Order: sequence, then C-alpha cells, then structure tokens
Amino acid sequence: MQCIHDKPDWPNFRWQAATLETQLARVRYHQGRLIGEMESLGFALRAEAVMDTLTEDSMKTSEIEGEMLDRQQVRSSIARRLGMNIGALTASDRHTDGVVDMLVDATGNFTEPLTEVRLFGWHSALFASRYIHCM
Repeated sequence: MQCIHDKPDWPNFRWQAATLETQLARVRYHQGRLIGEMESLGFALRAEAVMDTLTEDSMKTSEIEGEMLDRQQVRSSIARRLGMNIGALTASDRHTDGVVDMLVDATGNFTEPLTEVRLFGWHSALFASRYIHCM
C-alpha cells in the first residue's frame, strides 16, 4: 500500500468536485438519518452507542498504525473518561488511555481550533515522551 505522502505529486492535491459532491451528499443524507435515529433513543442507549463508536474509532485508529489495542481496556478507558458506569472496569495502560483521550477530545471538541498546544497535547497523550516547546 502506498502512503499518500509517497505519491509523486504530494502535497499538490487535485480532485473532481462533481464526484466528491455526490459522495458527500450521500454521506450527509445518511448522517442525518443516523442523527434522527440517535435522537429517538433513550439516554442509556445513546451513551452505549457513543461508547461503541469511540471503541471502534480507537481500535481502527491504532490498527492503521499497526498496533492492536485490547478492546476491554479501550472500553474501560472510555467509560472512565466519560464518567460512565459499565460495571467492572479493566485496567488500561498509558498508551490506551492516550489514544482514548485524543479521540474523546477530537470528537467532542471538533469545533475548537486545532492549535499547536492542542496538537502537541495529543502527541503527548499518544507518545511517552515529554512535550518540549521548540519555538
């Protein structure tokens, strides 16, 4: 698999607007339907749906990087982070907590600007190194 930054025209992107508009319209339609269905759920089911989505996002994000997280650790870390009671919690390691912290911030605060402080905060959560401001 070739990474996007390995392509010869990186970073000069080109796209076909008509193709993207059609796909984005379809995604937006399904997103609207999903939001409507989520609003009809009770609080407990909505919280469970959030838990499942964040768990899958955490697992897939790590898989992209070639890492396999323990699903129970991920669920427990999310539950702790969101203050949810899911029964017996599994202890989670620092790396799992870092992935969860980054995803909870990214999805829960998506309207906030992606500042240098926020980006390096994510970096610090994901990697066991210290943040050193180099400007």
